[in-house]
Amino acid sequence: MTPEERDRDWFERVYQGDNQRQLTLRAVLTGGLLGMFLSISNLYTTLKLGWAFGVAITACVVSFVVWNALRALSGGRFSQLSMLENNCMQSTATSAGVSTGGTVGSAFAALMMVQGHHQPWWVLTGMVFFTAALGVFLAIPMKRQMINHEQLPFPSGTAAAETLRSLYSHGAEAMRKARALMAGMAVGGCIGLLKTAELVANTFSGSVIGTCARAVRRALPLPDLIPLRGPNMPTGHTLAGLGFEPGVLMIGAGMIIGLRNAVSMMLGSVALYFILAPMLLHADLTHLADPGWHHSLLEPGETEVVPRRWGVWGGTALMVFSSLTVFAMQWRTLVRALKIERGSGRPLTAADRIEVPNSWLWIGLIPITIALVILMRIAFGVSPLLGLIAIAMSFVLSLVACRATGETDTTPVGAMGKVTQLVYAVLARNNTVINLMSAGTTAAAAGSAADLLTDLKSGYLLGANPRKQFLAQFYGIFFGTLAIIPAWYALAPDVETLTRKYPNPSAAAWKAMADLLAGGVANLPRSSVIAVLVGAGLGILLPVLEKLAPAARRFLPSAMGLGLGMVVDFSNSLGFVIGAVIGALWLRHNHRQAATYNVPAASGLVAGESLVAAVLTIVCALAGLLARG
Repeated sequence: MTPEERDRDWFERVYQGDNQRQLTLRAVLTGGLLGMFLSISNLYTTLKLGWAFGVAITACVVSFVVWNALRALSGGRFSQLSMLENNCMQSTATSAGVSTGGTVGSAFAALMMVQGHHQPWWVLTGMVFFTAALGVFLAIPMKRQMINHEQLPFPSGTAAAETLRSLYSHGAEAMRKARALMAGMAVGGCIGLLKTAELVANTFSGSVIGTCARAVRRALPLPDLIPLRGPNMPTGHTLAGLGFEPGVLMIGAGMIIGLRNAVSMMLGSVALYFILAPMLLHADLTHLADPGWHHSLLEPGETEVVPRRWGVWGGTALMVFSSLTVFAMQWRTLVRALKIERGSGRPLTAADRIEVPNSWLWIGLIPITIALVILMRIAFGVSPLLGLIAIAMSFVLSLVACRATGETDTTPVGAMGKVTQLVYAVLARNNTVINLMSAGTTAAAAGSAADLLTDLKSGYLLGANPRKQFLAQFYGIFFGTLAIIPAWYALAPDVETLTRKYPNPSAAAWKAMADLLAGGVANLPRSSVIAVLVGAGLGILLPVLEKLAPAARRFLPSAMGLGLGMVVDFSNSLGFVIGAVIGALWLRHNHRQAATYNVPAASGLVAGESLVAAVLTIVCALAGLLARG
């Protein structure tokens, strides 16, 4: 179907937005309050573990339970949220809980480690709010292209939609799908409990809770990683992430994204771990005594090799150039999506009228751009030209981050930041502050856009009004900013506390890259430059081949999957490919059954593990905050 035909088909068969309440005050307030709580938890886990979890499924289930309880306690005076109200609440919660904290636990933490002090509250508030808002507005054209027209899977968004459907399900088939989802959630929840038992035990050590968690850990030990036999390595050296990570979250996501993307990720990881990493490690060990040698994987004294540290260069280049190539080949479609409706040359359809007007994009982007450029100039000495370049790069990297999330359910925020750091190593040499904060701007905006597109995918599947979802996301920024600023100063009142209390893996990686590139790109490892060139070439070649020979597409690796396989651990790719193989075999064995239950069951696995792990992590974060207070 043409894009217009696909929009009309969705509007006629799926759209429900005029039949249910959606953007209501109670939905926004519920989502905002949940998002504030979840944003603090995500900041804590970023400082502790280097990652943040998605909040959509957690918020949906918690909201459903809370409003059911209120209805029961009030004798029916309070009604349950409608399904689309809950979806709108989810959009507000995600915006508040994820999009506002991305730059705090990474770029600002790294900057604090460099400077030794906090930035003023108004600087932090401005950067958090405007980068999150930039991501919200950049998601406008991405939504129509990647969700409406390309129909990218966005597995977590699909899982959230299936979770909501099961909570509000009626009828025999709906109930069967709900039971499949609940069974998956039960399995995933048990795994999530086992994976977080040690965190709970350490947080509540000396208490009954801690004792019980430690007993669970002893009775059912679940290792962080089951190592696999790797290539021959020099004595005493190991490859980080080479193994199977016990869990079902990635397996469930693999069942949704399909075999081609998952196998492509595995190809990238196999090439990195079994061919490139051993070869580069031997070269490093041979030249360690050479003061002019630029190390590829290993620093003196290290024994654990982290291949993605090097793979990020080629993998990121592959993802960036493939996204730009796809953009170039689809420029007519995207330009049509960016046109102001009244000047588009064709009458508006009913589907057009409920989409976010493109005029809103420009109304939002212009003041946000001006505010960010001024703020970056005053606070960090970034010239207006360099500030405008950072905003322009935010659009480019949002394309990459949204496509990666849509195809593989993984948002490579760290990799996106390194692209900007590399560019600013040329544009602003010997200036670590500019390097960090320019990268923080683009990475935060790109990550925000990708996370919010996941929610918009849920709304698309449920038949929600996209304009109302956008407004809910925009309102969420205010809630998240209000929570994250005081939480940051409370969690890390000084640099000594920041470095002593928290491992800061994400911030440490940003700081290390800024230190490496302080003298310019000449400090890059020689092999990394080659990797960038090869990745860029493949990123252009693969989409072009798909366009010229569409019949050969199923035999070609996905450029996005191949690149992403080089910026994540091998264990991640393995989990995805196991899930994809399970889904493919199920489909071959019983096509009708798999077509009915594959997505609900897989969504349950994703929802169960992430929900239990998120809730327990939130409890631990709250305990940490109370202990800190």
